[in-house]
Amino acid sequence: MRDILLKTIFRMSLFRITDIARAICLPIPQTIELVDSARAGQLIEAVASAPGSTGSEARFQLTESGKARALDALTQSEYYGAMPVPLSVYEKQIKAQTIRNIQITRRQLQIAMGELVLPPSLLDDLGPAVSSGRSILLYGPPGNGKSSISNGIRAAMGDKIYVPRAVVHAGQIISVYDPIVHTIAERSDDNPSLLRQSGNRFDNRYVYCERPTVITGGELTLDMLDLKFNPVSRTYQAPLQFKATGGVFIIDDLGRQEEPPQAIVNRWIVPMEMNYDILALQSGEKFIVPFDTLVIFSTNFHPNEIFDQAALRRIFYKIKIDGPNQTDFLKIFALVAKKRRIALDEASIIHLMKHKYPTINNVYSNYQPVFLIDQMIAICDFEGQPRHMSPGLIDRAWKNMFVQAETIIR
Repeated sequence: MRDILLKTIFRMSLFRITDIARAICLPIPQTIELVDSARAGQLIEAVASAPGSTGSEARFQLTESGKARALDALTQSEYYGAMPVPLSVYEKQIKAQTIRNIQITRRQLQIAMGELVLPPSLLDDLGPAVSSGRSILLYGPPGNGKSSISNGIRAAMGDKIYVPRAVVHAGQIISVYDPIVHTIAERSDDNPSLLRQSGNRFDNRYVYCERPTVITGGELTLDMLDLKFNPVSRTYQAPLQFKATGGVFIIDDLGRQEEPPQAIVNRWIVPMEMNYDILALQSGEKFIVPFDTLVIFSTNFHPNEIFDQAALRRIFYKIKIDGPNQTDFLKIFALVAKKRRIALDEASIIHLMKHKYPTINNVYSNYQPVFLIDQMIAICDFEGQPRHMSPGLIDRAWKNMFVQAETIIR
């Protein structure tokens, strides 16, 4: 803590206690205690206020010994700023805000899914799966909303958690908070003008966030799930699944990654079964971290094609996301048309149902209404016509939805 204090003052050129406290994310009384300890060691000294400056707050600066100690500490680690939370302390916080304590109601799930048209039986399967906080496999033909359903699951949770800016284990600092993954819900700062510091409502070493969501697709590789050591700063970056602690980790398009699906699932077997993960430092030392994440696998392949039975047994919920029936398809078509502000045309819909879908055995997908309507809008805009539907426009849009099977001579 002393070294981080000195490095922060040195790197950020801080002088006032309030600025130092804000930078190292400690309450002002604890910051004063830490500064006083450094003053006793002749590493920090009080200085007079600059002429003409306003305010009566005391100012401090590093002594020559303090600067030397800060530079020496920076050679060991460039980390400065927020005080890291000991991993053992963070483990207690994880238990207090575990994702497995969330109870999702059918109404919450319906609202979170927004305008998705889903059969009631699907919500019957999703509800218990989400409330359990255990792993879920969504599978089925492409274009039927598996990714949208995954995002809806995250939205259904609706509450917030505390994410540490960094944790420390065995003297090694691991950055956790990531603005790309974590959405700040509330900030907390001390007001130095108040005698009673009511502004600091929680430990500022944490960030109060929405439950995090990490989404990966075909770019996922197994090394993304390992600690990343930065040789310049000599600190670690938490892997994706650790950043997702208390939230959702979505592996989309499973089967499109470089590693085979079986290898990816094998990496998750211990975390999913034992509720802990094993990470390794650069030295090779391994240590255990809590695993408190809802993992959602999403694939267009049938599970039996890409997993063995041992892997499937370890995924607690297997839910098939199928295409809509004709009634639900027409509901989606009408909703999309209303959203795009294009009037429905009875002749066009009859033409679509009687002459187009029979050519593909009346197999409907959730993405098709959006595709067809957007195609018709693009054609109308290009040709300078008012946006409308017609059987002719249906034919032109349909032509772009599928590629005719043929052999191209090269």
